[in-house]
Amino acid sequence: MKLSEIKQILAGSNIRLSKSLGQNFLHDGNQLRRIVAAGELTAADRVLEIGPGLGPLTDLLVAQAGSVLAVEKDRRLVDVLRQRFCVEGIDTTRVLLLHDDALRFLQRESSDWSDWKMVSNLPYSVASPILVELSQAQGCPERMVATVQREVAQRIVAKPGDEDYGLLTLLIQLRYEPRGWFKVPANCFFPRPEVDSACVTLLRRSEPLLNQEQADTFTRIVKRAFSQRRKMMLKLMRKDWPPVRLTAAWEYLELPPGARAEQLSLEQFVSLANLLASD
Repeated sequence: MKLSEIKQILAGSNIRLSKSLGQNFLHDGNQLRRIVAAGELTAADRVLEIGPGLGPLTDLLVAQAGSVLAVEKDRRLVDVLRQRFCVEGIDTTRVLLLHDDALRFLQRESSDWSDWKMVSNLPYSVASPILVELSQAQGCPERMVATVQREVAQRIVAKPGDEDYGLLTLLIQLRYEPRGWFKVPANCFFPRPEVDSACVTLLRRSEPLLNQEQADTFTRIVKRAFSQRRKMMLKLMRKDWPPVRLTAAWEYLELPPGARAEQLSLEQFVSLANLLASD
């Protein structure tokens, strides 16, 4: 879908885009094809697309995947999408359009996404919560390809000691391995956003690093540890665990008493969760 087509559809349907909904439509064909290629789709794949907008990415997903579930919050855009992808207003077996708030939908439904892939140009305002929600689902997607703000992509792929390393990094990397990212220039969107964007690819780990109980403890730990990232982690965690348990865990893992959260690796957080969830 070319930029001229997007403008024509918006004008013909009298649609004014909303900044609050993060409606910046990606129209550059080269970038769209790069995103779809990162999904490594086959005819057997089921794909979740969040925020399809007018459907330029949906076009390519439908051409390569077995089926697409597209979740769109804006009723006006759903009407346009139904005209484009449905037969007499009825969803086909290839495309299911859902008018819903994607984040609320994911929180409300206990769907098993383990055999799905998520490929989306995510609305900026909810990109991080959506990625965390999917990452923490028991049946999380096997692959996620997401276009987000560049700073969000940098936080997702960050390593210990990096300025961007933090809570978002760990909540996603517990279940996923980052497999690269690329910048998407602002002029590839309409309207042009005031921030840079990037597409990041995440592949679900072949084996979980923690079971569900341990993962819940992991989440408690990292949220507390990064609540005041410049303070010593050991002191912060005394609000949730007895000092004697923490001291024993620190000594067992040979962690420096003055360590801050940004200095610990994913593996060290995993080991800590394993210890603190065991009693």
